[in-house]
Amino acid sequence: MQLSIRLFAGLAEVIGSQTLNFHVAEPPVTAGRLKELLSASYPEAAGQIAVSMVAVDREYAPEDTVIPESSEVALIPPVSGGEPSPEENSTQDGLYTVTEQPLRTEDILAKVLDRNHGASLVFVGTTREITGSEHTSALYYEAYIPMALSKFEEIGREVGERWQARCAISHRIGHVGVQEASVVIAVSSPHRAACYEASRFAIEELKRMVPIWKKDIGESSQSWKGADPASRDNWPAPPADSH
Repeated sequence: MQLSIRLFAGLAEVIGSQTLNFHVAEPPVTAGRLKELLSASYPEAAGQIAVSMVAVDREYAPEDTVIPESSEVALIPPVSGGEPSPEENSTQDGLYTVTEQPLRTEDILAKVLDRNHGASLVFVGTTREITGSEHTSALYYEAYIPMALSKFEEIGREVGERWQARCAISHRIGHVGVQEASVVIAVSSPHRAACYEASRFAIEELKRMVPIWKKDIGESSQSWKGADPASRDNWPAPPADSH
């Protein structure tokens, strides 16, 4: 059984490739077993593989999930929270975008304005220069774009169901300098209390589960954030059973 596996962030750097063509000698294979086989084949990356999750067809897969040979498989390191092709970086309705271009807050807000909504908010996440005693020159973002867009849509659906609000999310990838925006989330709703709650929910869920990673580029070093095997604080919980 031959699987093509996509890798990201620090995990791709350690293994030295963003795509693995991996042979499974004894199929079928579960997500948990695949991680065991990969750890044995790439011991230098075993620590990061252990805290990563397998995604099958752009959904997080519990360890007992059996992986069909034809599936789109990715190994997702803990999120922190490749250049996209034009047809891949935005959803059909235009509400959710992953892009290398600077983000324009006015354009993103315009996507959610509604004449029946009396409140609107824009959250803008920017690169800060100093975190504790560390100085940052820039951030570099990488994303599993198709799955990121799918997760943005999930967030938007829940925002609509829980708060009757509209939501649009845009996230940059690539190099993002100090004071530049890396993420913009626009929300509108009939009333301000719901708007505040929906906006907070959207950014917290994005940080928790969307497969986007950032590399902190400092004065003398670079490091991927969220890829520390000792920390899983920002890692999404395994999907709940559907029954």
